[in-house]
Amino acid sequence: MLSRTADHLFWMSRYIERAENLARLLDVTWQMSLVPQSLEAANQNWNAIIALNSLEEEFAAQYPTVNAENVLRFMVSDTGNHGSIHSCLRLARENAHAVRGTVTSEMWETMNATWLEAREKSFEQIFNAGVGEFFDWVKMRSSLSRGVTIGTLLQDEAFHFIRLGTLLERADNTARILDVKYFILLPSPSDIGSPFDDIQWSALLRSASALEMYRKRYGRLAPKNVVEFLILDRDFPRAMHFCLLRAEQSLL
Repeated sequence: MLSRTADHLFWMSRYIERAENLARLLDVTWQMSLVPQSLEAANQNWNAIIALNSLEEEFAAQYPTVNAENVLRFMVSDTGNHGSIHSCLRLARENAHAVRGTVTSEMWETMNATWLEAREKSFEQIFNAGVGEFFDWVKMRSSLSRGVTIGTLLQDEAFHFIRLGTLLERADNTARILDVKYFILLPSPSDIGSPFDDIQWSALLRSASALEMYRKRYGRLAPKNVVEFLILDRDFPRAMHFCLLRAEQSLL
């Protein structure tokens, strides 16, 4: 396989996975913002999203303050932000277009249709219709793309480069949200074990679609168990250990 083909396949899958991960994180943060809390606490959660994606300078250059609307606009539809959902879906489609002879027609049609629909959605339309509905749409399109890939593509080198991109992006996302929890979302040691702390750990699990499976594995919420589950679990598909084990298999 040509290296440029492998590169396009790898980044195609990373960008679609990144869009999904960002949609999950933004959705959870939006839901948390609806819970009664201080303005400082709410804005801290939104600031954490910017920090998680290492976009502090880019955001500060365009927006004077960190709040729900500014962060959502920046991370959902800002064409100048290479890490926005809009940009991720566009780049996924561009990479798929570059390797149309390698991907199946169903894969291309899914990627192309996703982008064509996404580019017609302005931020005002998304916000007025309810951002939760848009985030569900992004997650569904990503799942559809993944399903079509598994169901129609030969499991050869092309498949494994796609799989590798998905798994590495997913592991990276899990590592970032754990890092943000420890160093940004927890304001002081006095909050450890408090209701505020429990809410944040629960939100972290939900941002990885892990809350239900965590409950099945451990039951009661405990920070040590959350970290163990998201880092070391061999069976949960968004745990770092699971992702790296499967990525290694694709390299063999």
